[in-house]
Amino acid sequence: MRGQGGAPRIGGSIMRVALALLVMYAGLAGGLTYWQVVQAQELTEAPGNPLTLAASRTEPRGRILDSRGTVLARNIEGEDGLPRREYSFLATTPIIGYKSVRFGATGLESTYDAEMVGLGRSSPAERLLRKFRSDPYDPQDLVLSIDARLQGRAFDLLGGDRGAVVAIEPATGRVLAMVSAPTFNANLIVDPARAEAAFAQLNEDPPEASRLLNRATQGRYTPGSVFKIVTAIAAVGSGAVDADTVYEEQPAAEEDGLRVEGFRIRDGHHTFTGNEALNFVEATEVSCNIYFALAGLATGEDDLFEWSRRLGFGSRIPFELPTAPSFVSGGTQAEDGFDDSVELASAAYGQGETFVTPLQMALVAQAVANDGQLMKPKLVDELRAESGSVRTLSPESLSRVTSASQAALIQEAMQAAVEGEFGEDFAGAAKVPGVPTAGKSGTAELGGEGEPHSWFIGFAPVEEPQIAVAVIVERAGFGRERAVPLAGQLMETYLDLAE
Repeated sequence: MRGQGGAPRIGGSIMRVALALLVMYAGLAGGLTYWQVVQAQELTEAPGNPLTLAASRTEPRGRILDSRGTVLARNIEGEDGLPRREYSFLATTPIIGYKSVRFGATGLESTYDAEMVGLGRSSPAERLLRKFRSDPYDPQDLVLSIDARLQGRAFDLLGGDRGAVVAIEPATGRVLAMVSAPTFNANLIVDPARAEAAFAQLNEDPPEASRLLNRATQGRYTPGSVFKIVTAIAAVGSGAVDADTVYEEQPAAEEDGLRVEGFRIRDGHHTFTGNEALNFVEATEVSCNIYFALAGLATGEDDLFEWSRRLGFGSRIPFELPTAPSFVSGGTQAEDGFDDSVELASAAYGQGETFVTPLQMALVAQAVANDGQLMKPKLVDELRAESGSVRTLSPESLSRVTSASQAALIQEAMQAAVEGEFGEDFAGAAKVPGVPTAGKSGTAELGGEGEPHSWFIGFAPVEEPQIAVAVIVERAGFGRERAVPLAGQLMETYLDLAE
């Protein structure tokens, strides 16, 4: 169509172009909003963010403090004039990790990297305004739940042995101490002049003696008799076992072995109980393999898996450090379960193809101590910004594992395992003087040559628990020989410090 002068009518074309431009700019605005507001925090905390990388090399970095304000990590000026980290306590290396220009970051230095350089969590408005400030950084200090005194005590108690210690506040999930041994000096890794040689030396460690492995969260071990508490939780929780449950075949099976599909499960640890068929508390007190094999068979694999999942088995525990999953069967939590009843019975008393981390077993003790409520473990209590703002990280519940009354029965059994007439022969060295103490020792047979792993899990005081612990000392013999007294001394130290 043409106008009066024969020129084409262009009004419609202009409108279409304008509409197209409007849509394009609206898309750009939406994209900018998405990336600068919705995804801003994730991009800020990404390891490759140029702001984070630049801050790691040149800007102040927040300190890491223990629960009492003791400085565990801070920035100092290196010989090249650039800031680098300084670490005060060897015992905290598996928790704090390191921040190295050459080798990156591990531990809490990695988890809270953006926060410590001052690019961490803030409101959308603050993130937008940061782009226009001459100094975009607001470094934050981490305040941990760890008490350096207890951490050092746990490290000293392990001495030169390989192993791990985890201590948790039952009501909150706050980690009070977390030790992995052997460990290494992180100051060597962050020193440019010594880093290459130090890291090369660490990589020469044989796998079983690796100093880079955090045994507390990533070491997977056969649990031995400490796993009987997992079986107890499943058996009592599902209703397969109560306080009065006895198995009439148990006394004779202690003499001749318990026949399961042609295989004999043997247990010669407590012939002093004679021909008495033990109830649940008594069987826990004397750590009766036969009883717990029968309890596992009565519970069944479905319920054993179900209650173990409630405790965190079968998946990685949500935590500020990398964790390895614990498994009940065959190294996996496969839906097809055990190959046969022999595997189920063996797993029920802590042998067979069952693997756990010390952190997982500390959570088992924590859940029992906390009346059946499993708490999320946490290392950081607060983030304190240079600008003065404080962010508190509150406790979180993960699951209701059992009822309070069911947990009370297991608490009673664990107390008998430490303080009972026969239990004290196994775990009496864990008792805190003058304080009701509960626990379970474990001896993890590994087959072949060498001593078994020494285990203990427990808590104190029984009525109002303040500390729950898991201790493993590799190749150290029976639980009562190494892990049990170590755990008792650690709990006593903590309760003394808390006074």
